[in-house]
Parts: sequence; structure tokens; C-alpha cells
Amino acid sequence: MTAVSPNPKSASIPAFCEGIQYFNGSIPGFDAYGKAPIIADGKTAIADPTDPAAAYQTILYADALRYLILQMTASKASGHPGGFASQAEVYAALVLLGYKNILTEVGHHAPGFYCAMFLDRSLEDMGIETVQQLRDRFREQHGLLGHLSGYIPGILAPAGPLGQGQHFAMAAAFLHRDTLFPFTVGDGGFGEPYVLSAIAHFHTAYPGVTNFLPVLVWNGYSQEHHSMVSTLSNQQMRAYWQGHGFEEVVLVDAKDFDDQNQPGDYVDSTAFSLEQRVKFAQAVLTEVDKAARSALNGTLTAFIIKQLKGAGVHAKGAKSHNLYAQHTLDNPDIVSALKARALPPAAWELVRTNCERAGGGSASKTVVTESVLSLPDLGQLPLEEFVVGGDPKVATTVMGRLVAKVGQTDPTYLVTNADGNEASGIANINQALKINHPTEDPLYNQKPGGQVYEPLSEDACAGLAAGLALMGSRSLWCSYESFAINGLPIWQTVTQAMAELRRPTPSTITLFTAGALEQGRNGWTHQRPEIEAYFAAMMRNGNVFPLFPPDANSIQVCYEWALTTKNKGIVITASKSPLPIRTSFEQTRQALEDGAVILQESRSTESQDAKQVVFAVIGDMILNPVLEAASHLEAEGLSVRVVAVVNPRRLYRASDVAWDRCSEPDGEFLNDAGFEALFGGDVLIGVTGGASLMLEPIMLRSTAKRDTFAWKRGETTATSGELMAFNGITAAALAQRSLELAH
Repeated sequence: MTAVSPNPKSASIPAFCEGIQYFNGSIPGFDAYGKAPIIADGKTAIADPTDPAAAYQTILYADALRYLILQMTASKASGHPGGFASQAEVYAALVLLGYKNILTEVGHHAPGFYCAMFLDRSLEDMGIETVQQLRDRFREQHGLLGHLSGYIPGILAPAGPLGQGQHFAMAAAFLHRDTLFPFTVGDGGFGEPYVLSAIAHFHTAYPGVTNFLPVLVWNGYSQEHHSMVSTLSNQQMRAYWQGHGFEEVVLVDAKDFDDQNQPGDYVDSTAFSLEQRVKFAQAVLTEVDKAARSALNGTLTAFIIKQLKGAGVHAKGAKSHNLYAQHTLDNPDIVSALKARALPPAAWELVRTNCERAGGGSASKTVVTESVLSLPDLGQLPLEEFVVGGDPKVATTVMGRLVAKVGQTDPTYLVTNADGNEASGIANINQALKINHPTEDPLYNQKPGGQVYEPLSEDACAGLAAGLALMGSRSLWCSYESFAINGLPIWQTVTQAMAELRRPTPSTITLFTAGALEQGRNGWTHQRPEIEAYFAAMMRNGNVFPLFPPDANSIQVCYEWALTTKNKGIVITASKSPLPIRTSFEQTRQALEDGAVILQESRSTESQDAKQVVFAVIGDMILNPVLEAASHLEAEGLSVRVVAVVNPRRLYRASDVAWDRCSEPDGEFLNDAGFEALFGGDVLIGVTGGASLMLEPIMLRSTAKRDTFAWKRGETTATSGELMAFNGITAAALAQRSLELAH
């Protein structure tokens, strides 16, 4: 084999190869097996997986991926080549078999996915047409970020934190029953968190949805050490999957094909003789084909590739995981690996042609997330406006009526809940839509095929609900406020991905109930309103809108609005206790635009110069001590205004929020005059039963004397009033502090 200099002057070099550092003059087997693309013109997949030419061209594709991964990452001396390299043959086999709706559990596989998107021309949609441009824009702003994102053409879902990829694959499979959704899982993060248990629950609920295919990349190593499953035998690994309900477990072990006497249980197939590489690739092709057909035909199936981490790149094992500052394109290990994987120009052309034809075209044009999913029109929701000052109503129950209507109109709509809808005052959702359960029991509103998904895992609830929204469908994640924190990592991932997604999709909507103030007797384990600080921080992202309806009228309008939005994270927080009706529909509609609404205002009759106290209140039950304090202050001769903050995101200044960098931008913020009309006064008291950070938009803009009353910590109490008092939130304390600031 002979290598030539970078970018030789030759008409035989395909234009997309500009930037390739090394070419080989010839490679063994090309004359026999590389005469024509294995995917014929007009076809979308290889005709015969047992054809030796198919195996050979699978090797070419896998090595092209390895070469591009290493050259791209080394061009920035940064990135993760090793993990994807150990399963390159599997990815190549899936694509050549016509399957391009491929997701991953592993953000560190991003370089491989980018190179695959380059080879099938998907990245041309973002102006990347040559290898040089691929190198230039890797890990750069408006380019190919370090981990997968919805910004990249052809990429179905983001990947960063571990334990998330299976949710995206299951959501996609649920919505597209005839399409295969393979997703790669790394053995380093195999159990983090609940990958297989989440799949087991989903399979119990939806036994007919098996068209997702976990691909375990079993390479023996994690980021910096051996993986915790590296000592398992092949039989033990099969049994592990079978113990989680997998009926078909297909495993290909590179060790079975090794003719180089490599030590250890994990070996590198790129070191085999050509004959054995072809046999290994043949086994991968035929077994992937078997696994794919099994998954599509109703059998819960997993595919396992066992091959040493770093196969075919600059280092082996965990040392191949990450590039460091010394790993430039001049580094001897990088140079040696690139030369070993270098292909002739004709081979690059062959690989590109196969990738273009596979699956019917580039992933950016063919995968399910590249088009808007068609959904039923919801029509007019059955809103019911209650009389202000009338009988108290449970806001969550009232919203439950609307949720039922959405589910009855849209068969793909799902409601997820780990802690039980009945406990949150929304048993009417279960009654209307039914809990999806293999045991039919009308007493518990459960039956197969129901639209309420209830795994006892917030991660699984948030994952499926957010995944469905990302894939283009409607959903609702319901939770106790105190437990939702366990599902927030994937919800945050999805909302961030939605901020840069290239297509509109329904917002991911949540309903969080049973806040800390309702959980007195349960004690601090059920009192975790610090979750609101999480959302408060996320508001600056630009597409996150926490909503705090003060009553049953308001919650209906909030949910109605949320259903009309795109690419946002909408968090509705409400009590499950009967509370007074304080607002009209029109007031909430205005509050959604302005951020807040005035609930009551009194002017002192004693003096035109009386000081004015303004209460900015987030929440519903927390209004009780505030309104009592207002009465005390009015009796003292002060003017008082009580403002319910419904949509705090509107109260930031435009410059505080990255709204203009969102794919579906919302740049509506309350102007200074509007802010003054709501919050202008001599004294401003911010009050919330949750985290004080949620009040930040108001406190940033106010110039009045001001203070904050907020949650401090939990305790066991008999009533919400006692719990508020434990946190220093009483009518007396609010009035006293107001008087101190007013004088």
C-alpha cells in the first residue's frame, strides 16, 4: 500500500475528499469486491447480506468512518473517537441494510454520527461539503458541537447525559410502528440510569411495539477504566438481557474471528487478516439483518457487538476514549492510525455512493424527525369559566377534564405519571384515558392500550413524555413537585434540543402538583420546591416557561396556551386542594402576555401621600397569608396592591434571555411602563412558597425598597399554615416587614 500527499492534484479525487490527509494507492481485495457499489442504483439497501462483496464494502464504510473520526477530532485535538470506532462495522451494516433512523445513548459517539452524516451528504444542509469543512467546523459555534444535538441534519435526537437514548428510541418506535429505530448503548454507562428497566416497563405496557433495537457496544471499557460489565461471560451478558424481557439476544464477538492471537477477551478486528475481517463483517451483516427483522416482526430484540474499544484508531481501551492536547494531526500515533485506515479515492467514491443510496437518500431527507408529524386538530377545548369569588375548585381536577379531551381527540397523546394521578387530584384523567396495564381492572381504571403511562420512575415518565414531544407528538408529564427532580435531566436535554431544532414540534408540557405546602404531614421528604430554582435558571435559556396559575380558571387558560406553543418547555405548577376562584379567563390571558395580573388593589383613604406596598406572589396557596397581610396594612393606612405572577419569563428584560437564538423564538417581554403599572410602588415584597430565584425577573427590575419571602426548608406539620410559619411566611411577618420598609 502506498500513501500519497494530502489533496493530490488529480481529476480522480472526488471533490468531497478535499481535506483528506492521506490516500492509499491500492488496498487488498478492492479489485475483487469493489468494482461496483453493493447498493444498486435505484435500490435502498444491499440485496444479499451473505454476499462477500457486501461484507467487504461494510469494512470499507467502517474504515472510512474511523478515518474521518480520527482526522476530524485530531484537527482540534479534542473529541471522542474510541467508542464509536469499536462498533463501526455495526453502524455500517445498519446503514447498508437500509436503516438510517439510528439514535444513540452515548454522546461520546457524536464524531461517528457526524462523519456518517457527512458521508451520506446530510451535512450539506448546513454547508459542510468537504472533509476540510468537516474538520473546520467540528466543535465550533454553528458547527458540529461536541455531543449530538437536534441542530445537526439527519440526527434524530440529542445525546449527552447517559441513560436517555432508549427513551427517544421507544418514543419514535411508538409513533412509527413500521420503522426500525436502532440505538447504541455503551457498556460504560450501561446501568446509568435504568436503561433496561425502562425498556422492560415499556415492553410490558406496549408489547407490540418492538421496532427499536438496542445495540450494546460491549468494548470492555468506560471513559477512564474498564467497564463494570467487562468481566461477564457472553452467556452471562445474554442472560442479563433475557432477564429484562429480551426474547432475542444476538451477539457477535470479534474474538471468534481473531487470527492474530490478541490477548484478552476484547480484540480489534482491524488487526485481522483480510480474510478474517471479511468473515467478521459477514457475521455482523447477517446477524444485524437477523436482529432487525426480529425487532420489526414483534420480538423484543437486542444486538451486542463485542470488540475492543478503540478498534482501528490511535489507541486501545479507555486510552482511546478522548483526545488530549498532544493528539494533533502531527502526533505519531494519530499519523500512524490515519495511514493504516487510509483508502484510495475510488474507495471513498464507492462508500459515498452506497451511503447516498442507503435508506433512500441522505438521513437529512429521510429520517422521521426531518419532517413535521401530522397530528389531529384538537378543536375547541371544553373550558369552563367559574365565577370569581365563587365556590373553591381543585385546579388540577379542572385541568384533568381538558387533558381527557386532548387524549380522546389525539390517539398518540400520552400522559405519564410515576406517583399516581389520583393522588394529584386528576383521577379524571385515568377514568377517561385509562392506565395502560396488562391487567384490566375497572376499579383502578386500567386496561391494555390505555393512554396513561405509569412506571414508578420519574426518569422513565419524563423520558417518554419528553421524547414523544421531541419526535413531534403531544404529551403531558405529571408529577409531584417533590419528586419531579428525578426526571428533570432528560426534560432539560429535550428543551435545550428544542431550542435549536430545525422543525416545529409540540412543546413538552408538565403538570407538577402537591407542592411543599400541601405535604406538611409527609415531612421534608415530600417538600422539595427547590425544583423551581432549576426552572428559574432554565428560563434564561429562552424557551422555558414556568406557569403558576392561581386558580382553576387560570390553569385552564394556561394549558390551552401551552398546547398552542412550539419547541418550548412549559411547566404548570398547581395545588390539588380546593382554592378560591380569583381570576377570570381574560385576566389569565393577559397575564400570559404581561407575566402577571393584579388581583386586588386598594388606595388609602386617609392620605394621598400614603406609602404603597406591592406584593409580587408566585403560587396559589401562598396567596392566603399575603391577602391577610394586605388587610393588616390597609388597616394601618397604607395602599396595597397584590399581583399574581403567572408567567415570570415575560418579566425578564429581553437582554436577560437567549430568546433570539431559539429556533421558534418568543421575544415578548413586559416593557418598563407595563412593569411599573404592575410592580411600581414604595415597597415591593416578593413572596413564593418555592425557591426565591423564581422572583429574580422582578427583583432585577424593581427600584423600590424590597425584600423576599421564600421557602427555606421542610418540616413535618399538620397544616400548610404551620409550614409557612416555619419558613417565616405569615401574614404578621409580611405586614411587619412591609411597615419597616415603608418607614
